[in-house]
Amino acid sequence: MKNHSSYYRQDGRWECRVYLGKNGNGKRVSRSFYGKTREEAELKAIPSREAYAVTDLTVKEMIAEWMLSISARVKESTAANYRMKAEKHLIPSFGDKQCCMVRAKDVHIFIEDKLASGLSVRYVADIIVILKSVFRYASREYNIRNVLDGITLPKKSRTEVRILNIDEQKALERYIKENQNLTTLGISASMYMGLRIGELCALKWSDIDFEKRILTVKRTIQRIQAKNDSVRTRLVISEPKSTGSKREIPIPECVVKMLKRFRNSENIYVLSDCTAPIEPRTMQYRFRKVLDNANLPPVHFHSLRHLFATNSIALGFDVKTLSELLGHSSVEITLGRYVHSSMERKRACMALMKSAV
Repeated sequence: MKNHSSYYRQDGRWECRVYLGKNGNGKRVSRSFYGKTREEAELKAIPSREAYAVTDLTVKEMIAEWMLSISARVKESTAANYRMKAEKHLIPSFGDKQCCMVRAKDVHIFIEDKLASGLSVRYVADIIVILKSVFRYASREYNIRNVLDGITLPKKSRTEVRILNIDEQKALERYIKENQNLTTLGISASMYMGLRIGELCALKWSDIDFEKRILTVKRTIQRIQAKNDSVRTRLVISEPKSTGSKREIPIPECVVKMLKRFRNSENIYVLSDCTAPIEPRTMQYRFRKVLDNANLPPVHFHSLRHLFATNSIALGFDVKTLSELLGHSSVEITLGRYVHSSMERKRACMALMKSAV
């Protein structure tokens, strides 16, 4: 929207009126600058025009503009995640409101309502991060006051991931040994190499160098929200989530044996045994069935990655090496989120203490 207008006055002067936004009552506020010529009036108004480059865009319209601005620099799956959260939460609450009319109290009420509805603190914080990004864009492009600057994100509570204990690990290992198939091959690759489920489902035989015994992570697969209304979701194969996620992993002997048993041509996906991949939720379902058949507690497939990290530290891996094997961007993520200490491990460590008396 053009934020100024110029016209010739009856007193012979030119007036450039700059629109400064709206006051607390929603009324338009403006300031006028005068000159003998149109150019003189507009020249005087330039500082104010630049300082108050406001817009009547609604939050919904601003979100759409922001999404367009980031589309070239974020992954398709990331953009789909932003779009889903915006359409499901932000637009119903703020969509029809002009950006310049949003107040901090509106955001605080939104946060309280979302938490009261049962959404986790982490999920609500992720939604607010998107809204913060939208208003930073609006502030940069239109000089709208960024009311999100003073908003403190809800404190995220850390959810402890349930991993299999030693006895349960042994039970799973026995089941895998007695039931060797593509599903248990995938479980082994995550348990002994730390692969993410999306990386595992996107793995092709061409990614495995049997001579050097190296597995290369080149891509990942996930189901994302589709833009097309006729199709709600679609499966996409893309590069891993970060630069560090593209990595080479030496293959341990226990996994090499299984890989050789099921080896196929290079263009075949490992888990599906054909040219089309299986999707992560299918592997999740198969993993739950394996756990049920082995009389093991239900845990998330991602817990195998945590199990790999925890066992690696117990075996003496240095944190830097483990972080690179997992494809993390920092060792802090590895230690803070993925390494779990059991009571048995704590007892073993404390047993190393020597008496001072």
